[in-house]
Amino acid sequence: MNKHDELPTEHDDALLAFLHKSIKVAVKILAILMVLVIFWGVADVVHVLYKQLVQPPFMLLNISDILKTFAAFLTVLIAIEIYQNIVLYLRKDIIPLKLVVATALMAISRKIIIFDFKDISALYIFAIAAVVLALGITYFLLGKNYKNDYVE
Repeated sequence: MNKHDELPTEHDDALLAFLHKSIKVAVKILAILMVLVIFWGVADVVHVLYKQLVQPPFMLLNISDILKTFAAFLTVLIAIEIYQNIVLYLRKDIIPLKLVVATALMAISRKIIIFDFKDISALYIFAIAAVVLALGITYFLLGKNYKNDYVE
């Protein structure tokens, strides 16, 4: 048994072994579903971009359209990172700390990109800034302390 094998499929207790195997199957199902979501997201990005480009003025995007497109792209990229987290969860020998933090950074970045600053308070902006700062420092420290992206 590896040191990070939180769900060993070989266990003295038959019930726990069965439950651990069941959870691993559930995680595999989540991976399959996430791939479907990613492809659905890519199709949605293509559809939205096509709709925006064929409306007058043809082949031109305004700033609002560009921001919506960026948000859609980032959503798909976040889904890909979540998929990577799911796949890495299935491995027994790693904890993807840096990838989890990178996923959170990308998600918060997407939120910032789509902000409508007219509709949010200064306190909310400061709170988001604090989260970004904390995640950035965490990501920096993880990169500094580990030779690779994972704890083994």
